[in-house]
Amino acid sequence: MRHHQLLTPLLAACLLSLSATANIRLPALIADHMVLQQQASVALWGWADPGEAVTVTPSWSNKPVRVVADEQGKWLVRVPTGRAGGPYELSLVGKNRLSVRNVLLGEVWLCAGQSNMVFPISKRPNSGSYSGVVNEAEVLPQANYPAIRMFTVKNQVADTPQPNAEGSWVACSPQTAGEFSAVAYFFAQEIHERTKLPIGLVNSSWGGTPAESWTRREVLEQDADFRPILARYQRGLETYEQDLAAYHSKRQEYQQERAANPGLRRSAPREPIGATSNKSPYKNYNAMIHPLVPFTLRGVIWYQGENNAERAYQYRRLFPALIASWREEWQQPKLPFYFVQIAPHRSQNPEIREAQLLTMLAVPQTGMAVITDAGDSTDIHPRNKQVVGHRLAQWALAKEYGEKKRPYSGPLYESLRVQNGQAHLQFSHAHGGLVARGGPLREFTIAGPDSIFHPAQAKIEGNQVVVWSKEVPQPVAVRFAWQHVPYPNFYNGAGLPASPFRTDTWRTPTQGKL
Repeated sequence: MRHHQLLTPLLAACLLSLSATANIRLPALIADHMVLQQQASVALWGWADPGEAVTVTPSWSNKPVRVVADEQGKWLVRVPTGRAGGPYELSLVGKNRLSVRNVLLGEVWLCAGQSNMVFPISKRPNSGSYSGVVNEAEVLPQANYPAIRMFTVKNQVADTPQPNAEGSWVACSPQTAGEFSAVAYFFAQEIHERTKLPIGLVNSSWGGTPAESWTRREVLEQDADFRPILARYQRGLETYEQDLAAYHSKRQEYQQERAANPGLRRSAPREPIGATSNKSPYKNYNAMIHPLVPFTLRGVIWYQGENNAERAYQYRRLFPALIASWREEWQQPKLPFYFVQIAPHRSQNPEIREAQLLTMLAVPQTGMAVITDAGDSTDIHPRNKQVVGHRLAQWALAKEYGEKKRPYSGPLYESLRVQNGQAHLQFSHAHGGLVARGGPLREFTIAGPDSIFHPAQAKIEGNQVVVWSKEVPQPVAVRFAWQHVPYPNFYNGAGLPASPFRTDTWRTPTQGKL
């Protein structure tokens, strides 16, 4: 990882020093072409000389708001916004004058996670991983949406929480959209088309990152289940030089094997985690999330989890803890948080999908887009991102934008009843009925008291699925799509797929791994 920077305490001190000796200075996020959350009390902040009076006047109201910078030169105001519209201008007056131009009032969404959120509409040069969306040639010429704007946060890590991030606001056009996060673009496009509202996207994502990288250090320190993450990281720092030398040797061997045997299936060796690694706990949060607080949001969309599959059981608590801490940071306790369930891939176990499902079921104001029908068993970056953005948008349209009758979830398992040697499963979100696409239901397994699962037959009866196997005369548990790469065909009438699930709570391989 040599393409990122570590923001050192010295650099952070320099930034603060500059802010204390300059006149009015704004964070990168508050800049020309930005989108501010409509019909809210939005946070605007920056730096000035200590004790300097700063007056902020928005052109949508022409009502000035005055604040005095504190002893560190920091200032923050809350400015009421009206209905969506623009363009507007912000005027800031202290010892100097600043103007922020071409500001829209609309809907602001933070888009975060790892590589599948990064994945751009267009292919990245010299990057097999970011190969562009399947319909790029169709999408780009039509991407003329000047009211959709994206701020992409520069990839950086930091030892301590930073006051500012790098990036700029870009309006969506056929010339610029290729660099947009594809999932975020398709999400915004559908909401904009339906509501006609301006959409601001703050894209803070980085490939290969675990959830702990995006989590505040104090959250990890204060929970016994998360402290092993910090301890493991510290041990790795102590042996980093030796581990790095061993890694280079193993990688050379691996590359030689691949050259001799292109069909080699074993995984490449893992690079050790050093002080500047984007896999370090809490450091992405410090450099790429903390500087965005308290920019007022409508909600969050999140696509991450692949790098936590090895400790998926831990993710059951880590992911909700991340959500809770972000809501606390933004002082928005009901901040909507919609996320993508990990797609089928040979490296992704069913437990990570279960951890995400359990998060949705337990944490209020969350929602999950299921994409079991849009994966790629050999590519961790499936190229059909339109279906991902579409399914995230269904949650937002139904929950945030008044389309209360819009189906937003596929079938979700509710309960099991055993009768005459058959398991009867009840489901919620059976909009338009339960549906098997392209033949009989697939991917159901069933077990008796011995906990051994057998392939099962399954059929739909109303809003129930009946599951049985002659090998299991006394069923006690059912699992659906419970493997790394399932091929399910279970939907509701609205065309939304059912989430993988299990009815049992038996011990799983990652349970106990911290």
